[in-house]
This record gives sequence, structure tokens and C-alpha cells, in this order.
Amino acid sequence: MDELENVDLLGAPLITGGDFFIMLMRFAFNTIVVWIMIRFLYYPKSKRRDFYFTFMMISISIFFLIFLLGGVKLKIGFALGLFAIFGIIRYRTESMSVREMTYLFSIIAISVINALASSISIAELVCTNLIFLAAASLFESNILVRHESTKLIQYDRIELIKPESRQELIRDLENRTGLNITKVHVGAIDFLRDMAIVKIYYRTDTEAQESQINHELKISREEWTDVKE
Repeated sequence: MDELENVDLLGAPLITGGDFFIMLMRFAFNTIVVWIMIRFLYYPKSKRRDFYFTFMMISISIFFLIFLLGGVKLKIGFALGLFAIFGIIRYRTESMSVREMTYLFSIIAISVINALASSISIAELVCTNLIFLAAASLFESNILVRHESTKLIQYDRIELIKPESRQELIRDLENRTGLNITKVHVGAIDFLRDMAIVKIYYRTDTEAQESQINHELKISREEWTDVKE
């Protein structure tokens, strides 16, 4: 047994029985914390199963990568480097919204802390994870700031985009969308096609489910021309 404990694999000592038990305990704790954050704080609003899968797998990958490489005296700079690399990921099919990126940063931070925190007590580790969960829960709620969603709209009644017609513009948008609109910002204006891009801010009685698609325009100019004709 003594000989096995002295064997090196790529410069890192093999995990002993005690280390293996600690790894499983920390992994279970980390997975539970991350799952609570994703399942009960992130998922109810977004309903994005793809990010549910992505966040869980990134958490597992980061935890084992950091914990197992701890045997080669992993420096905190390397951990922060991984944090930055995964944090700037943008998927080819769809860019991540600010909310998804924030959860990604938080999940990576939790996984790194749980994997590297060998010098702190169990109480401190549990307290740190609970602070993450409590902060996410607090800021996701409407206690501090009432949630307000936004949406981009291609608008055809261009005569209402004037500042003096703002209230009439809001009433028209409310009648056509059924949303409780609080304010409107007018963006690009196309007088050739009698079209303007407006960004509406609205509130709902139920907890809003903000989606990245709210900030995108899926109708091309060719499609818009066909609709106008």
C-alpha cells in the first residue's frame, strides 16, 4: 500500500482512499448546491432545458478538473484562467443572454470554491454556498426591484413615433400586444418602408419569463416587405 501511495501519474500522486471519500463528499455537496440554483432559481423563469444540461455538465467538469489537478499544486491563477475561458464562451447557434452568463459565472465560481477549499472549515464552506443561493434567490425575486421585461417590435404606424404622440403610441401597442407597457424607446426608423424599431418595457402580474428571443428581430427585410405588400 505504501508503494502505491508513492506512485506518480504524470507528476500527480494517486488518490488515496481518504482523498477519494473527500472527493465524493465534496462532489455530492457541490452538485446539490448547483442543482438547487439551476432547478429552483434559473429554470422556473427560463424553461431552457439546454442551459439546464449545460450548467450541470460545466459544474461537474470544472469540479473534477480543479479537484483532481490539485495534486499537481494547482495555482489559483489557473483556476481563474479556466473561469475566464468558460465565461467567454459564446455558442455558434445563439449567444448567451446576460442572465445566462451570470448564472454561468456563479456556477463556475461555486464549483471552483468547492473543489479548492481544502483549508477552510465545513461551516465556512456551507455558509459560502448558502450565501450564493440566498443572493440569487433575493435578486431573482421582486423584493428589491420589480421585474420589468423588454421586447423589440417592428412597428408600422410610423406617424405615432413622434415625442408628442408617445402616449397614443403606448396605448396602440398595449391594445395590439395585450401587455402592460410602462415606456417605449424608438430606435431605427425606415421611412421607405414606413417602419420603426421600438423597444417596449412592460410588467406582468405573474413572474415574467424573460427570453433571449425578446431582444432579437426574426423578421428579415424581405419578409417585412412581403407582409407590407
